[in-house]
Amino acid sequence: MDKNINISVKVWRQKGPREKGHFETYQLQNISQSASFLEMMDILNEQLIMEHKAPVAFDHDCREGICGMCSLYINGHPHGPDDSITTCQLHMRRFNDGDTITIEPWRSAGFPVIRDLMVDRSAYDKIIQAGGFVSVNTGGIPDANAIPISKKNADEAMDAAACIGCGACAAACKNGSAMLFVSAKVSQLALLPQGRIEAARRAKAMVAKMDELGFGNCTNTRACEMECPKNVSVSHIARLNREYIVAKCRD
Repeated sequence: MDKNINISVKVWRQKGPREKGHFETYQLQNISQSASFLEMMDILNEQLIMEHKAPVAFDHDCREGICGMCSLYINGHPHGPDDSITTCQLHMRRFNDGDTITIEPWRSAGFPVIRDLMVDRSAYDKIIQAGGFVSVNTGGIPDANAIPISKKNADEAMDAAACIGCGACAAACKNGSAMLFVSAKVSQLALLPQGRIEAARRAKAMVAKMDELGFGNCTNTRACEMECPKNVSVSHIARLNREYIVAKCRD
């Protein structure tokens, strides 16, 4: 049965990208375990405003586990200690009375801090702009099953397309690699006939942009897969490597 708990929250505070950040600890009383984690953050900000202090800046949008904006590093885990969820799907019943919860922004060279817990994740948009799309004319919407695609490929493409681009993979990686994100976007198109036409150009362009934006190399420790809220598999990284090698050999 859910109850109210008293907690301490140790929050990263940073006024801007060029400012030096630090942790501040706040006490919260009578937080319902039925509340979501973001609702707890709202309560914290209401308390800070009542105390004439600056509220904590953090990202959120849909609060339904769809957009990936609620990107917080909680107690050493992207999106918190639960599996296969985003921060907005995390509830306070996961914590106990008297707990201290440490909340940080994503830590990656590709995601510079804007303020407090907000980071600039536009790097992922730039990687998509580099090649994560189909630009050829594929005609109108085809009838169902008009284009023969094996169930295996269709299922894998849909699994890859589940990636919401939240950045948890880069935040979890000790090298700050974006390989899981890039491979998911490459796979979802490379597996389908509409995407095969530009497969070589896509792989080279997206990997080049990823490197340019300061993301590290894949470490093969699979931390990205373990922390991904949508359970995207590292098998897509293997496919990206194959696509990239083939593309470079054709140059």
